[in-house]
Amino acid sequence: MQTSMALLNKRRFLPLFVTQLLGAFNDNLFKNAMVLFVVYGVYNDEKAEALFSAVATAVFILPFFLLSALAGQLADTRDKAKIIRIVKFCEILIMLVGGGGLVLAWLDIAVTLVAIPLMMLALFAMGVHSTFFGPIKYAILPQHLKDNEVLGGTGLVEAGTYIAILVGTILAGIIPVEWAALGVVLTAMLGYMTGRQVPPAPPEHEETGMDWHILRSSITLVKGTMHIRKLFLAIMSISFFWTIGAVLFIQFPPLAKNVLGADQEVASLFLAIFSIGIAIGSVAINRLLKGQVSARFAPASVIAMGLFVVAFHFVCRNWQINDDGALYTIGSFVNHDGAWMLLGTLLGIAVAGGMFVVPLYAFLTTTVPKDQTARTVAANNIVNSGAMVIGSLIALGLSAAGISMVNQLLLGAAMCVVSAWLAQLLHKACD
Repeated sequence: MQTSMALLNKRRFLPLFVTQLLGAFNDNLFKNAMVLFVVYGVYNDEKAEALFSAVATAVFILPFFLLSALAGQLADTRDKAKIIRIVKFCEILIMLVGGGGLVLAWLDIAVTLVAIPLMMLALFAMGVHSTFFGPIKYAILPQHLKDNEVLGGTGLVEAGTYIAILVGTILAGIIPVEWAALGVVLTAMLGYMTGRQVPPAPPEHEETGMDWHILRSSITLVKGTMHIRKLFLAIMSISFFWTIGAVLFIQFPPLAKNVLGADQEVASLFLAIFSIGIAIGSVAINRLLKGQVSARFAPASVIAMGLFVVAFHFVCRNWQINDDGALYTIGSFVNHDGAWMLLGTLLGIAVAGGMFVVPLYAFLTTTVPKDQTARTVAANNIVNSGAMVIGSLIALGLSAAGISMVNQLLLGAAMCVVSAWLAQLLHKACD
């Protein structure tokens, strides 16, 4: 653990860590400010709220599915530090658009016709931003870190990401929407400044041409990666994990409001607890594995995650809301008889999830040569995003079929069993 934390003193790691942290913070401050405003301030119908939350998630994910192949090619064949600077400058422009949408929403000016479309446009553009930054944040680690530092660095990046998600999520629920608009622009500017401090990361081989055909390059990339058994198993395991995560994140805001009778600050608390848990799990698994890249704890971790999801389901199903229909504030929520059990199960889901997914990301960057790591991460992003979109569509289909959000949680628990099976196969393949 001390070795991992020592990386925070190194210029070969710290600027990337801070830049990634700021980007994750900004994504979640903006997205959650938008979703919470619409769920609590525009709509008053459970199905409409669930639909908007799912559409917002799909809009953010779609660029990963469409553009990851291009992002991986760029990151492996161009200087990664230069790409970071370009991407972070674009973030400033994107957040000016998104911030404008938030301000219009605050002023109650053309909310449906202009403000929400502007925010959706910015959300899609932030998905593009994250698509091009995502392969770099993992692929640059084996290039700048020693072999025995990669797992620790990956764990710190994951922990930092979820701490940033935590802070962004909490702020989105407690600050006025106009302050969120200002915050996302200022954070984008700060991220550009820190991104300029990332040391050069030139390609491991000479720059080559790009295949700009989105469909062909994506198919080629995935086929060129998935034939490696260890990578196939790792990517499929991660994909099922993020499908579960997508379903849970879609459900949190409408579930908090309609099932638990809680206000938007409590909805933010749920997302924050989830982020804290994954950060804890990300650091804990590095300590357990002592820097070794291994999937030996992955099957047990994801089974534990599934059991916590089932427990969370039962707590929600037996929850009693206020008779007068008033929404719980954080103060009244924590005094509810079932509150600590609910928060405990949610934390358990997240800790187990963090312990499951971090070693699998380390597999992606250590199984292939360094000049192929970004494309490997990009292939993973394509498959992950496709799985998350499918999960979102399944959740929407279940809602349309009249299946309650509480019972939809059991879908996530069932997918944990599949993830455990894949992780066990991966562990055996690496023995």
